[in-house]
Amino acid sequence: MFHGVITALVTPFRDGKIDDNAFREHLNRQIESGVDAVVVAGSTGEAATLSFDEHKALIKSAIEEASGRIPVIAGTGSNCTRESIELSQAARHLGADAALLISPYYNKPTQEGIYLHYKAIADAVHLPLITYSVPGRTASDVLPSTLGRLAKISNIVGHKDATGDMAVLTAILNETAGNIELYSGDDGTLMPFMALGGSGVISVLSNILPQHLKDVIAHIEREDLKKARICHQQLAKINEAMFIRSNPIPVKAACALLGWMQDELRLPLTSLDDEARVFLKKEMTSLGCFSI
Repeated sequence: MFHGVITALVTPFRDGKIDDNAFREHLNRQIESGVDAVVVAGSTGEAATLSFDEHKALIKSAIEEASGRIPVIAGTGSNCTRESIELSQAARHLGADAALLISPYYNKPTQEGIYLHYKAIADAVHLPLITYSVPGRTASDVLPSTLGRLAKISNIVGHKDATGDMAVLTAILNETAGNIELYSGDDGTLMPFMALGGSGVISVLSNILPQHLKDVIAHIEREDLKKARICHQQLAKINEAMFIRSNPIPVKAACALLGWMQDELRLPLTSLDDEARVFLKKEMTSLGCFSI
């Protein structure tokens, strides 16, 4: 259903509030760069610190500004199934094209609990749903066998895998049998992910370098592995910089260095430290970010 580069948008803040103008400008910048879709109010968008009203307002702004030019995927995941249903219903009402749902965090559910969580949302909300596994953040994981069961639910259309583990991806491909699209949630392993049969990437890095990610995917689709490897290797250091501290600390700093928004995060996240900022700016400079 969705393919290519999907940017996990940052959420600009100013004086503690969402900077709606900067958000809309950033979204337009992404559309003009040719990304294939965007995710709003996901992990990179600091969804964990948004109130329900802010969460819905951000989704509304994205849908209004995109105005049908590209799909808008709303982050509506939670560790509370009822809360996820409420947010997903709101996203559908506002006109989102799909919802991205992180696996339930903190509760440490069983695989049966994870399956029933997603099934309950799918039954309650008639919207394409993308499941999302990032065990480093959630202490839970959607195992390949569970995805095989979920892939049989008609409105579960995709899965974002942020493990960076190609053995896991291979197992998911075998279990889901082509019934859902698979998206990389780990920019640093995009090339092997696509080469194994991925449909695209839900990317942090594409906030600042969308074309570079598009190039990797284009070379893979043309089966030009040599050019894909070159692009992959060129991005190694900037990917390191993007995750030198917890996401979205570095990417928010990068957007601020480019003059697009304030370098403002919500506690408990704090701004990038000076040592990491020097490294980030060096890698951005080497890739021509400041001449774009």
